[in-house]
Amino acid sequence: MARPDSRQAAQAAALSSAMAGAVDLSGLKARAEARPSSPASSPSSPAPAGGPPGDGAGAPVTVLDVTEASFQADVIDRSMDVPVVVDLWAEWCGPCKQLSPVLEKLAAEGGGAWVLAKIDVDANPRISQAFQVQSIPMVIVVAGGQPVTSFQGAQPEPQLRQWIAQLLDALREQMPGIAAAEARGGGEVEAPAEEPEDPRFIAAEDALEQGDYAGAQAAYEQILAAEPANAEAQAALAQVKFLARAASADPSAIARADAAPDDVDAQIAAADAEVATQQIGEAFDRLVRTVARTAGDDRDRARTHLVGLFELFGTEDERVTTARRALARALY
Repeated sequence: MARPDSRQAAQAAALSSAMAGAVDLSGLKARAEARPSSPASSPSSPAPAGGPPGDGAGAPVTVLDVTEASFQADVIDRSMDVPVVVDLWAEWCGPCKQLSPVLEKLAAEGGGAWVLAKIDVDANPRISQAFQVQSIPMVIVVAGGQPVTSFQGAQPEPQLRQWIAQLLDALREQMPGIAAAEARGGGEVEAPAEEPEDPRFIAAEDALEQGDYAGAQAAYEQILAAEPANAEAQAALAQVKFLARAASADPSAIARADAAPDDVDAQIAAADAEVATQQIGEAFDRLVRTVARTAGDDRDRARTHLVGLFELFGTEDERVTTARRALARALY
């Protein structure tokens, strides 16, 4: 997972045309405009000119639960005044439950200088499709009606604070609503002193940003050699190993595996391809079936690979819980 850094702030300052072209929000906008408004679904009142969006009672809105029906007003329209940070999440996503509370806290501290828009991808699949979401948590900044920068994966609070500060600095001149919100809050809030970053993680994350999966894997393995119980390094290592495989995943592997159900290597490759395309349950089911119909080394390979995929999602993921029960039945 990439660390939010100055490069992302530069993207925001430039209102990256590449990102804006890659994500087409026009379909969502048209659907939202076509829906009749109702008291139950109407968004909060729009912002006064030159100020941050408010709730109609003077207090700034900082966090919103957004749906396909409210996307136009709550994301596109609000982003004309202040940046809207879109948090794409799902109930089953463990890392989402780590990231979202931190973003909510920072949004509240921001006092309306930016707005956090939380979107459940399962309940709002068209938004997920429009943003071309492949994995979550995913955070996308919308400013002036267009996506300008993004990152994936949970991030520690100090890095998120730095990222938000850089984002606001990059957009403050173009978006007067930022300065207006900061003025209402008594001026720009100075972020607390950041905890020093672990240089070992910095090295691993830098390697990952450069696409050096082998280097990132070696760096995380070195951390775990010194600290076997380091949960952050364990989770990151599992992600890096999968990313390395996903980078070369062949979508046709699924069809080949379906045609050769007894080929364990084909089943493993197909499961990776399915996870890479968000077919999580299908991947788990495939490997559970493989475990059930094999024995010896083949069974061990399928089981080990399946357990490795579980580590990508965390123990609280309902799909992992269901697949673990199925795996136990297949084994015993």
